[in-house]
Amino acid sequence: MLLPVALLLLGALTAVVAPRLLALADWPEREPVVALWAWQCVVAGVLMCCALSMTLSAAAAWQAVRGHVFAPAPHDVVDAYALGAGGSWAPATAVALALGGVWTAAMLTREIARARARRRKGRTELRLRAPLLPGEEPGADRLVVLEGERPDAWWLPGAAPQLVVTTAALRRLKGRQLDAVLAHEQGHAQARHDWLLHCSGALATGFPQVPVFAAFRDEMHRLVELAADDVASRRFGRLTIALALVELNEDRGVFGPCPTPQAHVPQRVHRLLSARPRLTAGRRLRLTAAAALVPVVPLLVTFVPGLRALG
Repeated sequence: MLLPVALLLLGALTAVVAPRLLALADWPEREPVVALWAWQCVVAGVLMCCALSMTLSAAAAWQAVRGHVFAPAPHDVVDAYALGAGGSWAPATAVALALGGVWTAAMLTREIARARARRRKGRTELRLRAPLLPGEEPGADRLVVLEGERPDAWWLPGAAPQLVVTTAALRRLKGRQLDAVLAHEQGHAQARHDWLLHCSGALATGFPQVPVFAAFRDEMHRLVELAADDVASRRFGRLTIALALVELNEDRGVFGPCPTPQAHVPQRVHRLLSARPRLTAGRRLRLTAAAALVPVVPLLVTFVPGLRALG
């Protein structure tokens, strides 16, 4: 039975080719939301190949699994998959892929637990630095101002999300720049970008030797910022959010010659100021549909023997 091997090869091909195509394309920076969708479809396609290969390998290895997977199928369909010719590699493949799935779930659970711990710690520190006044309820204000010498602004997700801004940021942000920063952070919250970062971080941490997962994590961090920038720029203009980014990061050395952890900020500012036009609606639709086909292809490959038998 060669179908599980074919699915693994298809997953490997997708993991190698798709990130390179996305890296060579010039449209992801112009349409970060479409690029986010494309990356999710690529990773979903890779995971789909692994899951289907595991299912078919387990069906070839153990009669009990085969009975559940092919219970409603006619005998001709079962014979078309040649499950009895799995050989000794089928159990090993099924177990290895199942362990990979369990490890992925464990890494995602750990990532979510760490994020919740960081969130609780951040809210505890916020209550210490900005204690509630008598009669004030926790989470009643969506905007919290902290005394601070460094200009900064960040979003605290949760049941009662809040935007935290330091007094130094208030002194620097002029006019509608503060509103643009608020719109940027609200864009993160509304699109649930934190979940994308959790999933990509879990895959990259759990499988550090798999380049596609590392690229997925890096691109998620970059693209969610570009998407939130676009949310703010559509409401307040590109120049406003670009100036706000400069004011918040000017003292951190991100615009100097030496690389910093915030090295992506100058690229974001340049992108906003260059104001490249968006793709047409038709091209966005075609790219979205093409990306959606990536996780569908493994399903089609899996069903081909059964459909041939029925045909």
